[in-house]
Amino acid sequence: MDLTPKLLSGHFIDLEPLAGAHRDGLRAAAQTDREIFSYMPSNIADTFDAWFDWSLNEAGPILGEMVFVVRRLADNTLVGSSRYLNISTAEPKVEIGHTWYMPEAQGTYVNLEAKLLLMQYAFEELGCARVELKTDARNARSRRAMEKMGAKFEGILRKHMRISETYVRDSAYFAVIDDDWPDVKAGLESRLAKFDKAGT
Repeated sequence: MDLTPKLLSGHFIDLEPLAGAHRDGLRAAAQTDREIFSYMPSNIADTFDAWFDWSLNEAGPILGEMVFVVRRLADNTLVGSSRYLNISTAEPKVEIGHTWYMPEAQGTYVNLEAKLLLMQYAFEELGCARVELKTDARNARSRRAMEKMGAKFEGILRKHMRISETYVRDSAYFAVIDDDWPDVKAGLESRLAKFDKAGT
């Protein structure tokens, strides 16, 4: 599995391998609304530089994560980030996660095309048999989005991840396997076809 950082280009967005030059643009996106990070282990809006430096260190084939920034092509704006993590070459499989978008990009073509690009690369170029996704079990919006894209709900891991000193979250797990991919891909492409370049 070649984990060399690679640009993934779409019609509406590009997924660019994280680089130092992205710091200011991504910081601006993260600080648009602290509520973006309500279900994440840390509030990136408050600790952006530490998160960015950590993410930059995690990127690439040595540590086994591929970290991307999401660029909206209509206005060249950085609107969020996503990554491959928990990569296993034995199955092979990846998880798509640590995903966040500024509020104005949510509910648009952005997440649809990001998931299409990431899963297409995982299944068609990396040769994955499985792509995993997970979210806080309380995050109904995220769970609906995963189900709508065709990912199968596989269950809840109870007290799976510590979010704060006082809360350990339950994680809802979803997955797409290679057998599912043709239908999932067709569904994502059909939904994307309804958007124009302005995202309307």
